[in-house]
Amino acid sequence: MNHIQSNIRHLRTLKGVSQEFFAEELKWTRSMVSSYEEKRTEPSIVKLIELSDYTGIPIDTLIKVDLSKTKDMSFIDIGSKRVLFPISVNEDNEDLIEIIPTHASAGYLQGYADPEYIEQLQKIKLPFLPTGTHRAFPIKGDSMLPVKDGAFIVAKFVEDLQDVQDGKTYIVLTKEDGLVYKRVYNRIKESNSLLLHSDNRAYQPYEVNITTVLELWEFTCCINTQEYDKEELKLSSIVSMFQELKIELKAIDKKAII
Repeated sequence: MNHIQSNIRHLRTLKGVSQEFFAEELKWTRSMVSSYEEKRTEPSIVKLIELSDYTGIPIDTLIKVDLSKTKDMSFIDIGSKRVLFPISVNEDNEDLIEIIPTHASAGYLQGYADPEYIEQLQKIKLPFLPTGTHRAFPIKGDSMLPVKDGAFIVAKFVEDLQDVQDGKTYIVLTKEDGLVYKRVYNRIKESNSLLLHSDNRAYQPYEVNITTVLELWEFTCCINTQEYDKEELKLSSIVSMFQELKIELKAIDKKAII
């Protein structure tokens, strides 16, 4: 579907400018802007190029994606691509997050930078989330126990890989492995890489070069789709106890050194 005319109106509204000012910025006429917004005419390819250069939005996005569903325009530069990360809102102007379905998670590697793919994803409202662009990712396997297979990790987009904080958990999208959920350690200064750890010690840690990392999302919350049984809860408590013990031992060790 062609959304260019409604998108022109929406982009001008987001900027908070009049048709006259918008026209002056683009070196168009006011009547031209009015004609486009009222859907009496469509912009030529030359005008589309001018609008794309002015807004920084790719022409295919201006045409194919309904930008009126967003309340701001956020872009991330990935290589030579400028990828749209709009925060979607519902009719009450409440933020929505996209859900990557379990059966289609493998397709995310091909569609993560495609605005049309992202737009068609199912969306939900989670009012308790902090500000930022969030998505919900399905978890497969047992590498990050006690997070269960079938759970969803809601995570916030990280713009700069340098912001990785050692020991925190992230959704990592790489060219080779697709989506993985791991505990990440920043090794960019030492080896231009991220070290990925599983909480399940049956899985060995491994490094990924940052040139292969396409996206990084920081853990915000977990949505379990299955109930825990008593044994799993006991296991989780034991794991937490040992993690706390490890922190205490580190603190004691530091004092001993001093």
